[in-house]
Amino acid sequence: MKYFRLKLKNGLSFNVGIASEEDARHIPDILREMEISAKERGTGIARRTAAYIREKISENKVIIATSGNGEWAGFCYIEIWDDKEYVANSGLIVSRKYRNSGLASLIKEKTFSHSRKYFPKAKIFGLTTGLAVMKINSKLGYVPVTYSELTQDEVFWQGCKTCVNYDILMSKNKKNCMCTAMLFDPELGRNESLRSGNARFFSKLDKIKRLLWKK
Repeated sequence: MKYFRLKLKNGLSFNVGIASEEDARHIPDILREMEISAKERGTGIARRTAAYIREKISENKVIIATSGNGEWAGFCYIEIWDDKEYVANSGLIVSRKYRNSGLASLIKEKTFSHSRKYFPKAKIFGLTTGLAVMKINSKLGYVPVTYSELTQDEVFWQGCKTCVNYDILMSKNKKNCMCTAMLFDPELGRNESLRSGNARFFSKLDKIKRLLWKK
């Protein structure tokens, strides 16, 4: 599979591209990092199995980053819902060794570009508790939305069962939870957050969260 050798401003270089079968050897490290990260942050995360990630690799739906010596550095995967109407960019994680290097933004951008190339008409969405990911999404054209604007496929929501916050999601009838929902709609083009700036973007985000938590 073709990889791109990219050098960040801090001097670090990474190979970033669509994962191949050979990259399946990194799955244990990826799953371990996801588990540790969730515990450290005290936030929920939808756990994925090694078999699930391997399946995504076989479908060319995983973006992976490795260091110059072949060490795993970062990861993100793609899910397709509602007959390609929705695409989720999920599971973004960076090895703690390479955090705060700008790699997360790079991986997210590559995953987003890959999604747009192969599913140009799809609405791209994500659920996250991380402010850093929200900022990355905002720069790519996402806006905060209610859960009703995401896919309603039950299989997608069942994926949240392994999250520690699943009971909260169910108590809210899947209308809200600890994660913030963000969506890029290709019909709207580059989103309003790019036109109006981050201040108004996060103001809208706050209003949505306040409104839904009252229900």
